[in-house]
Amino acid sequence: MPWQQLTLNVEENDAALIEEYLNECGAVSVTLMDAEDQPVFQVDLDTTPIWNNTQVQGLFAHDAPMDIIVASLRENLPCTKDLPIDVEEIKDTEWERVCMQDFVPMQFGQNIWICPSWETPPEPEAINIMLDPGLAFGTGTHPTTALCLEWLDQEAIAGKTVIDYGCGSGVLAIAAALLGAKEVIAIDNDPQAITATESNRALNGIEEEKLKVYLPGVEGHPQADIVVANILAGPLEELTPIIAALIKPGGKLILSGVLSQQTQSLMNSYDEYFTMLEPALREEWVRVEGVRR
Repeated sequence: MPWQQLTLNVEENDAALIEEYLNECGAVSVTLMDAEDQPVFQVDLDTTPIWNNTQVQGLFAHDAPMDIIVASLRENLPCTKDLPIDVEEIKDTEWERVCMQDFVPMQFGQNIWICPSWETPPEPEAINIMLDPGLAFGTGTHPTTALCLEWLDQEAIAGKTVIDYGCGSGVLAIAAALLGAKEVIAIDNDPQAITATESNRALNGIEEEKLKVYLPGVEGHPQADIVVANILAGPLEELTPIIAALIKPGGKLILSGVLSQQTQSLMNSYDEYFTMLEPALREEWVRVEGVRR
């Protein structure tokens, strides 16, 4: 059964109001998207920044009276009066199958592959991370995840303790475990990330004792030989003393989720605790590396 989709571009301050109104008009879902390819980041906890120019998409049932909904929108929300509003029919889709088509095996470095669970690994003798796209960020497709996986691939991980801070799907923690780390600790403040990491740990046959998953603030785990944190530049700066305390002297720090223009500020933040090395660049994203003093 087809759907009807209403789309308009609005200013940041009007997006939430229009979202609420479309829901009141019977929208099955309302999606806010970037209308101008502008990156935004969560700087403060419990805030949800959006784009200066935001595209609002409302999805309605096939028999919804779209002419009436558009007229009502223009009449009751003056900010929409002169804006172009597009309405189109959207064919129903088996979204699970679309997702499966888009997620294919990917290689990182010489030895690591990420493979969807429904695929046979193309290199059976490689380090194959079986992963499903799901609740949390991190299937390897983003440059920051790729930068971290490639670093882990070339590093001597065997026998070391590794912390994945901001673990998301757990892909970096799982990679470290499969590369032979003695102990891996995955930390995230999002309960969905905890669930996703635990699920992917089981999918890859990794024992709980080898890969432990925690919310932040849990004490008692050892200082690590390696800490990987693929988050965002703002939170990484705020977390500087916390992350530094997780690493033993001589241990290595890998940070990503950082845009090139944010690199120097982040390196300055960690310079008190680490000897910072030359960053690696992928597209507009950066991987920062340091050694604990």
